[in-house]
Amino acid sequence: MAVTTKETSSGGSPKAGAAWAPLALPVFRALWIAQFVSNTGSWMQTVGAQWLLLGHGAALVTLVQTASSLPVVLLALPSGVLADRFDRRGLLVVAQVAMCAVATVLAVLAFAGTLAPGALLALTFLLGCGSALMSPAWQAIQPELVGRAQLGQASALGAVNMNLARAIGPAMGGVLVAAAGAGWTFAFNAVSYLGIVAVLLLWRRPAGAFVPPAGREGFLTALLAARRYVWNAPGIRRVLLRTALFIPGAAAVWSLLPLVAGDSLGLGSGGYGLLLTAVGSGAVGGAFLLPRLRKLLGANGVLAAGAVVFGVVLAVLATVHVTWVVAVVLLPAGVAWIAVLSTLNAATQIRLPGWVRARGLAVYLLVFQGGQALAAPLWGALSQGAGLSAALLVAAGLLLLSAVTVPLWPLYDAARIDPTPSDHWPTPPLVHEPGPADGPVLVSIVYHVAPDHRAAFADAMADVARSRRRTGALTWGLFEDGNEPGRFVENYLVGSWAEHLAQHHTRQTVTDRRFEELARSFLLPGTSPETTHAFDAALAAGRGHRPLAPPAPDAAPAPGAGAGAGQDG
Repeated sequence: MAVTTKETSSGGSPKAGAAWAPLALPVFRALWIAQFVSNTGSWMQTVGAQWLLLGHGAALVTLVQTASSLPVVLLALPSGVLADRFDRRGLLVVAQVAMCAVATVLAVLAFAGTLAPGALLALTFLLGCGSALMSPAWQAIQPELVGRAQLGQASALGAVNMNLARAIGPAMGGVLVAAAGAGWTFAFNAVSYLGIVAVLLLWRRPAGAFVPPAGREGFLTALLAARRYVWNAPGIRRVLLRTALFIPGAAAVWSLLPLVAGDSLGLGSGGYGLLLTAVGSGAVGGAFLLPRLRKLLGANGVLAAGAVVFGVVLAVLATVHVTWVVAVVLLPAGVAWIAVLSTLNAATQIRLPGWVRARGLAVYLLVFQGGQALAAPLWGALSQGAGLSAALLVAAGLLLLSAVTVPLWPLYDAARIDPTPSDHWPTPPLVHEPGPADGPVLVSIVYHVAPDHRAAFADAMADVARSRRRTGALTWGLFEDGNEPGRFVENYLVGSWAEHLAQHHTRQTVTDRRFEELARSFLLPGTSPETTHAFDAALAAGRGHRPLAPPAPDAAPAPGAGAGAGQDG
């Protein structure tokens, strides 16, 4: 039975703005359930792996977290490029099948009694590689499943999914390890990947959902485009900063909780599973509270409050050694975790246009997972050298510092951001047809600005400059004619003609258009921008260009002959 993306109207029940509204959509619901089963299997495996290593020292236990997260540091950006260049559903299927195979090997070795710590960490690393390949594609495919208005709810439900699995998986894993051994947790995890594969293969995707990018930009070019976009998107940069300030301290909970359970509280695998269940239960409850928290505190208030709560919880873990007290304080830790992460994830999703969405999300995942991967061994080493309580208190201090910095570096208001594609640039009418690889291309745009609006125009062009750089400009400059005040010339360089055509037809957004409209509102009445496109003279002379139409015998040369003229942004 095929699963379709229909029945996705915003009307009906539940309300489009309700926290659980995306679950009314058939494909999202089916994938959410399959993902929950897979996440439960992953948490069961984590418990099994960490418990197998518990007798080998604190540093080795925390390396399970590193082995799971480090692949994201290495592969997030390449995976984002793949997810922007190839069919995301196909990538997800490949990743799930690969992880199923690795988990099967883990189970076989565990059943045979030959699973050494090194092999366990190596295979955990391979599972992390599969997750790194999957994550950007999974995040980027969400707008195909829900509307833009429901991305925030979808992000929160994704966090609920992970934390509901966290509430159930560790407890199941602890019971299974105690009753039958760690091998069965690995076996369950292997089977759990097949549900996502089945739903993806049955998904009757709308025709045209995947359109291969024109020209297929090179791999390195695509990586550089992601870096250029993020660097010139202040809103994305601020999200990354807030993520980097929160994650290292928060990672101490996940990397040191096995030691809290075993060394501080004297619990077995079942008790450790109970503590993880407390965190997960808090996160599930937090999903109900999150809409009210956002309405009451705003996004930045949620980030500050979440960091404070997490810091207080870590301080309690460091100083209290009573199991029921620790379990109770882990409930608000779950609320804080889902509140902060869903806020950061939604803030990233809502700012990224489709052409670079997977790569932009890959950068976010790089900071998120990379922060955990780098922090986990540091917390393990600090715990081993200075003691578990000292490590937890240092992490608590970092989180309180993170909360203090929210007023200094808050998330920007996303109200004016609209990443909807806007094909408002016409195809440039050139005398000669360049080849796709011809370049670099120098784009020059002349503006005639009203004398009393020169300063306002220059200020407005700062946003236009970032727009040009985000969409492909290597360099950018704005100059005023010394002989004619008010005559401004904008110059920017693009790497190739194919890249510039992508600027025209696939990379402009409604936000970019609004920036341009604001700048043009300061032009002299009756004037409009005048654009020329110039190519490297040696390239033009050596290779020539194919003429589009023979010029009239007595026609005067067009302005910027050999460069073309038109209107560009």
